[in-house]
Amino acid sequence: MSQSAWRRIATEEAWATPELVQRYRQIIETHSLDDPGFFSLWGFFGTSEAPRAKDLRDRIQDMEARRMADMDAAGVDVQLLLLTAPGVQVFAPQEAAALAVSTNDQLAETIRKHPDRFAGLAAVAPHAPRQAALELERAVRKLGLKGAVINSHTMGLYLDDEQYWDVFAAAEALDVPFYIHPNTPSPQMIQPFLPRCMDAAIYGFQAETGLHALRLILSGLFDRFPKLKIVLGHLGEGLPFWLYRIDFMHAGIVRANRHPGVKPLKKKPSDYLRENFWYTTSGMAWEPAISFVQQQMGMDRVMYAMDYPYQYELGEVTAMDALPLAPEHKKMFYETNAVSLFRL
Repeated sequence: MSQSAWRRIATEEAWATPELVQRYRQIIETHSLDDPGFFSLWGFFGTSEAPRAKDLRDRIQDMEARRMADMDAAGVDVQLLLLTAPGVQVFAPQEAAALAVSTNDQLAETIRKHPDRFAGLAAVAPHAPRQAALELERAVRKLGLKGAVINSHTMGLYLDDEQYWDVFAAAEALDVPFYIHPNTPSPQMIQPFLPRCMDAAIYGFQAETGLHALRLILSGLFDRFPKLKIVLGHLGEGLPFWLYRIDFMHAGIVRANRHPGVKPLKKKPSDYLRENFWYTTSGMAWEPAISFVQQQMGMDRVMYAMDYPYQYELGEVTAMDALPLAPEHKKMFYETNAVSLFRL
């Protein structure tokens, strides 16, 4: 563990149960899912015998000695655990809801064993919205989990549709955040990405998740739930770099009454991105981009994340320690922003 003046809390760290990994393998073997992105991603990570694939499978399921040794080697004190993409969201609604319950129970047990090293976000089945809301409440109130993770679209379904908003109502009432974690692009979106293997972290993840987040804003979600808290990884999936253009173009679409799906909002889209969203550095250990997002969104909105085990880099914490930040801002970046948002 680190000996610095703050704990280093990593806020987007993946895990999976052996049961879930086995279920993913069964999907691949039986071709029981019509989702090219799932097969592109898990066809490699889930079944390949390549050294990297085997290493990731081992690390993502290990919740004991190896994971904590990796944390110590990298200088990470605490991991906030998120069920890896696509979570339970590739299963039928009732099956997904039941899997969310069992997965959250297992996560809570791990945290009880190691409360100084781990905290976690609940998995939910957003395509079973009422059950998702009830499971979020159980996970927070009874299990001590700190919010929820949604691995973006659910088999092509996006949560800007009001029929799925029960879970957002629950999150606002509980005052806990939602982490919108990437997924590979939906079947409707993925085809141009596949020929160059662009469907995952190189570009597909951020294109798809940024799309989902912007759809939520333009749907009026945050006018309905003004205290809702959303977290985006990878420094906001590109959205902070587009604030001016998003505001300008949205205003023009509304003035022209171009589409019934775009109505006036109470604020500019950039206001919601500054007031309802928080950002982690997962996979983006790059000082110019981190400094820009801190400048534009606020020092209190940006938190450290490593993206373990997918982007496990031993030198990353050293690079983050060198960020040109005053000590009070360094502590916010590593510790107090996460403690405040997730109530750690």
